Amino acid sequence: MATDYDAPRKNDEEMGEDSLEELKGRRNEAQAPAVDEDEAESADSYELPGADLSGEELSVRVLPRQADEFTCGSCFLVKHRSQIDHVEGKLIICKECAAA
Repeated sequence: MATDYDAPRKNDEEMGEDSLEELKGRRNEAQAPAVDEDEAESADSYELPGADLSGEELSVRVLPRQADEFTCGSCFLVKHRSQIDHVEGKLIICKECAAA
C-alpha cells in the first residue's frame, strides 16, 4: 500500500476523538454481507446461449490399443510404452501414477 507522506497526520488528541460507535460503524460498513447461495441451484437456472445439444450426435473413431501402448493398472489410461515406470505383478504402472 502506498503512503502519502504529504498528507496531514492526526496527532494523539485527534486519534482519541473518534468515538467507539463511529469506529464500529466504519467496521460494519467495510464488511460485505455474506451470501448463502446454493451453487447447484444457481447453476441450474443459468443457461448458455445455444447450449442445447440434445439433438446432436457425436461420432468419434476409436482406435484399438497399438503395439507400442499399454493400459496403466492404476489410472486405466492408454499410454505410450515410454511412460512405463514399473510392473506390479500383471499390472503396468505409468510414471504419473508412480509419482503420486
